[in-house]
Amino acid sequence: MTEFAVSTSNEQSIFAALELSKNSWLLAIRVPGRDNPSLHPIKGGDAEGLIAKLDAARDRVAKVTGQAPTVTLCYEAGYDGFWLARFLEQRGIECLVMEPASLQVNRRARRVKTDRIDVESILHTLIAWCRGERHVCSMVVVPSVEEEDLRRSHRERDRLIRERTAHINRIKGLLFGQGIRGINVKAHYKTLTPSALVTADGRPLPERLGREITREIERLAQVQAQIVAVEHERDKAPTPCVATERQRHQLLRLKGVGPALSSTLTREVYYRRFVNRRQVASYSGITPSAYDSGEGRRSQGISKAGNRLARVAMIEAAWLWVRHQPDSALTQWFHDRTRGQKGRIRRIMIVALARKLAIAFWRYLETGLIPEGAVVK
Repeated sequence: MTEFAVSTSNEQSIFAALELSKNSWLLAIRVPGRDNPSLHPIKGGDAEGLIAKLDAARDRVAKVTGQAPTVTLCYEAGYDGFWLARFLEQRGIECLVMEPASLQVNRRARRVKTDRIDVESILHTLIAWCRGERHVCSMVVVPSVEEEDLRRSHRERDRLIRERTAHINRIKGLLFGQGIRGINVKAHYKTLTPSALVTADGRPLPERLGREITREIERLAQVQAQIVAVEHERDKAPTPCVATERQRHQLLRLKGVGPALSSTLTREVYYRRFVNRRQVASYSGITPSAYDSGEGRRSQGISKAGNRLARVAMIEAAWLWVRHQPDSALTQWFHDRTRGQKGRIRRIMIVALARKLAIAFWRYLETGLIPEGAVVK
C-alpha cells in the first residue's frame, strides 16, 4: 500500500473520520445529502464494531440511491499505528492516514479541545483533500508489513543507544560525586571494579554506592550485548524488500556511510517515492522555516516537521561526509562557508550540508550519479 487511491465521485461517497484514543474511539460519518455528520462512540480497539457502523451507513445509502457507495475513512497517525488502515483496506474501505502536524486548526478552536471538535476537523479536512485540495494536509504513505518490520532493527538500536548513554552518564555521575574523574566508562566498563576505586579524599567507595555502580555496570553490559545482537540481525537477516536492500548496498559503496547509517536512510527515507528534491528535504525535516510578516523577515531554523530518525541520520551523515570525503564538492562547499568559524555557525551550516547531501543521495540512488568528487569504497 504505497500510493493514494481515493474515489473521486464525492457525490455518492460516504466520508468518515476516526478520533483514536486508548479506551474509546469516536467515529464521524457524513453520508450523501447531509451536511452534518453523525457521531458514533466505539470501544477502543473494536475494529469489528467500526465495520458494523460503516456497513450500516453504506446499506442506508444504498437503499436510497440504488447503488452501493464507496466509503473513505481517515484517522491521524499515532498510537494505533497502521494495522487499522490495513484491516479496513482488506474489508473494502478506502483508508487514509493523516499526518497530525499537517492538520490546519482554526484559531478559535485552539481554545477548546474535545474529541468531537477533533473528529469533525479531520472529517472536513478529508472531504477537502478528496476534492483535490491537497494543501489542507499531508497524508502518510502506509508501509507494507514487510517495510514496517524492516525498520524495527535500526529503531530498536536507536533506543538501545540512548539507553546505553543513560547508563554511562549515570555511572559517570556517581563517580563524579566522589571526585573520581577521567574514567572512560564506555571503553573500560568490563574491567571497572568499584571496590578498587578510591575517592578524591582518599577513601574507598561507600559500600552501597559500590553495589549501585556494579548493578549499573551489569545493566550497561546487558544493553551492549543487545546492541550487538540487533546489529547482527540488521546486517545478516534476509529481507523480502529487494529494492530497499539494493539501495542499502548502493549507499554502502560510498566512503563514510556505514551499515547503521545506510540501513536507517534506506528504510526510513529512500524507500519512499519522491517527485522532486524539495520533497526529499521536507520529509527529513531539514528545510528552513521562514518568518515573514510586515517588515519582519527572519529564519526560524529548520522545520523539524519530518521524520525524526531521518533528520538525525542525515545530520550525522553530514558530519561523517566532511570527515571521510574531504575532496568532494559538498565538503568544499561546507569549508568555504565556515572557514575561520566555530561553534554555532558550523552547526547551522552542517544542517544546510545535510539538506544538500539528502538530495545528492536521492539522485545517486535514483540515477546512479555519484556525488561530485566522492570516493567510492
